[in-house]
Amino acid sequence: MPKLTGWWKNRSSAGKIELYTRGSFHLFVLLEVTSFGLAPVASTAGKSSVAVAVSLFLLLCVHAVLCGVLTSKALHWVVGRRERPTRLAVTTAAVTAACTLGVLILRVTGHISEPTVAPTLVAGLTWFASGSLVLCLRSVKRMWCVPATAVATGLAVLALGMPATTALGYAVGVLLGSMFFGATYGFSAWLLTTVYELDRSREVQARLAVAEERLRFGRDLHDVMGRNLAVIALKSELAVQLARRERPEAVEQMIEVQRIAQESQREVRDVVRGYREADLAVELEGARGVLSAAGMDCRVDFGAGPELPSEVQSALGWVVREATTNVLRHGDAQRCLIRLTALEGGAVTLVVENDGAPQAPAGPPGSGLAGLRERLAALDGTLQAGLVGDGRFRLRAQIPGRRLEELEVRA
Repeated sequence: MPKLTGWWKNRSSAGKIELYTRGSFHLFVLLEVTSFGLAPVASTAGKSSVAVAVSLFLLLCVHAVLCGVLTSKALHWVVGRRERPTRLAVTTAAVTAACTLGVLILRVTGHISEPTVAPTLVAGLTWFASGSLVLCLRSVKRMWCVPATAVATGLAVLALGMPATTALGYAVGVLLGSMFFGATYGFSAWLLTTVYELDRSREVQARLAVAEERLRFGRDLHDVMGRNLAVIALKSELAVQLARRERPEAVEQMIEVQRIAQESQREVRDVVRGYREADLAVELEGARGVLSAAGMDCRVDFGAGPELPSEVQSALGWVVREATTNVLRHGDAQRCLIRLTALEGGAVTLVVENDGAPQAPAGPPGSGLAGLRERLAALDGTLQAGLVGDGRFRLRAQIPGRRLEELEVRA
């Protein structure tokens, strides 16, 4: 039983709709043969020769199969699997025109005596052919071929000597039926195209989500490990110098290195699990301790941080971490100022400024500042970084007040 139903369950939503659409169009082949072929031929057989009746029936069968093949290949083109079946479309149009003209000639010459047979056959030939040809059009604007078919049919009826009212009836019937079938086929093609586009959009969205998660992981790992490795390198160098002098403080520095390494392991696990969030107060105190341990005069002006929303504290905490890493890595800073300003109802501004900045970067630009800009952009924030004169480097992050109000309301 699973093998019998697997051909349906294993298909995607777009594949199921395509299968349903193809099945519907295949039924149209039977509809043309039964509704527009058997009934008229049956009524013709009693009053005309058997050869004419059989010929008309075979004519409709060949035309129906030709339209079915064109429809199938046109659907492949619609979903982007094959090239447009231009030659087959031209062949179908030519065969339809020839068959329609042949039916009209048989009607004029009296080989088709039943008055309803010829209009029925002409309708079946033109309607289904128009629908199949519409599938081969690139846009709806090119559906001028449908009214052109109606006009050509009316002119052919007039040219064969039939009354003008009969020609008008043929033209109107072909026009209305062809427009209906053309709209039906065209809407089915549009629906199938839309479903496949949505299916591809979901696939692209899934890929973007994976790429975004990779970027998040890389950014968080850089932010977490950057400062910790810089501190480990600094304290290890200090421990080496103390050990060479046979100072007992070397053991304390190595214990601190061990603690930071263990903390880094924990933070990496949190990054992998997606639980890592930077706390602003902890990061500010950590920056003060790290920079002071490096022999810098670090002053932290911080007061309103705990009242900020958690998203803002997390984003600014990452800014403090990255700024501290840059101060340790680049230049020879002696003083560093970290100031957080948060006005009630206004913007929140974080400034990190240090001296001893080199005039030119020592190496290629990293991805730390770019990652910070991405984090702040999610909160409509901005980041500015650069030299401000006298060898001072300033990093300034700002989050607008309206964004804070939105986060407070959401909380």
